[in-house]
Amino acid sequence: MSRHPEVLWAQRSDKVYLTVALPDAKDINVKCDAEGLFSFSATGLQGHPFHFTLDLYGQIQPQGCKTKAGSRNILCSIQKQHKGWWKRLLKTQEKPAPYIKVDWNNWCDEDDEQDSTSDLASDDDDAAIGEDDESSEDEGMLYLPDLEKARKK
Repeated sequence: MSRHPEVLWAQRSDKVYLTVALPDAKDINVKCDAEGLFSFSATGLQGHPFHFTLDLYGQIQPQGCKTKAGSRNILCSIQKQHKGWWKRLLKTQEKPAPYIKVDWNNWCDEDDEQDSTSDLASDDDDAAIGEDDESSEDEGMLYLPDLEKARKK
């Protein structure tokens, strides 16, 4: 029996990004059809098959579909046929399957697109996903005064 991994989605005016949460996936197979049919299959950690097919809202460019597999997830970048914002991910107006969710960490509104630089991996970016940038672990921490000194006063 095939299972469905969690799928997070975000978009820009020219692309749709799907993040498939499937740690240590093997035999990853992604198919993109010009009419907007997106198919994914892979084998999970214990050899369980995972599969899903999405009938996307608009047409896509099959040659513009890129996939990058990481240790925790698979990132899929899908080139839209026509530049513009989709109302939703799927053609159907019904509520999407429970395993499909909005990727709020990578979401960008139409108004904010030109102002933001995407944190999503670009097609030409060969950098490792999730690589540390040698920053201090306590960077961004608030300074808290020494409690022992404060108690003595």
